[in-house]
Amino acid sequence: MQLNYKTVQHTIDQISKSEYPAVVEVWEASVRATHDFLSEDDIAYFKPLILNTYLDAVDLKCIRNSDKQIIGFLGTAGNGVEMLFIHPDYRGKKIGKTLLDYAVQKLNVSKVDVNEQNDQAVGFYQHCGFQVKSRSELDGTGKPYPILHMELVG
Repeated sequence: MQLNYKTVQHTIDQISKSEYPAVVEVWEASVRATHDFLSEDDIAYFKPLILNTYLDAVDLKCIRNSDKQIIGFLGTAGNGVEMLFIHPDYRGKKIGKTLLDYAVQKLNVSKVDVNEQNDQAVGFYQHCGFQVKSRSELDGTGKPYPILHMELVG
C-alpha cells in the first residue's frame, strides 16, 4: 500500500482585539513548555502585561487550526520580531517557521531578541539564519534574564 503525503499549507491571519485572551492562552502554554527558567510569579507578572500592553504594541498575525483556534502567533514592530509563540500541541509542525518566514519576507523583519536561557528558541533562530550580535544582562523589564540580540545574516 502506498501512502500519499501532503504538505499542509498554513494561512497567515489577522488577530482581533477580542481574541487577545486566546492569544494569551497560547502564550502561557508556550511559555510553560519552553521557559522553564521562569517562576510562577514571573508568569503571573508578565501575563497581564501581555494582555493589556504588549499585544497592542505590535502588529499581530496568527495561524489557526481547522477549528479556527489560534495555535501560533507572531508580533512584530519595526524590523523586529517581538513575540513568536506556538501552542505546545502544534510544535514541530512548521508553524513557527511559517510565521517567521512571513515576517522576514513580507514585513522585512531582520532582528529578534531572545531569552538566552530559552535554548530551543535560540537554536530555532540560529537554524533560520539569525546570529547573536550582542547580549544584555537584563530583560526589557529589568529582570535578570539575559537577552540575546540576534540579526538575520545574508
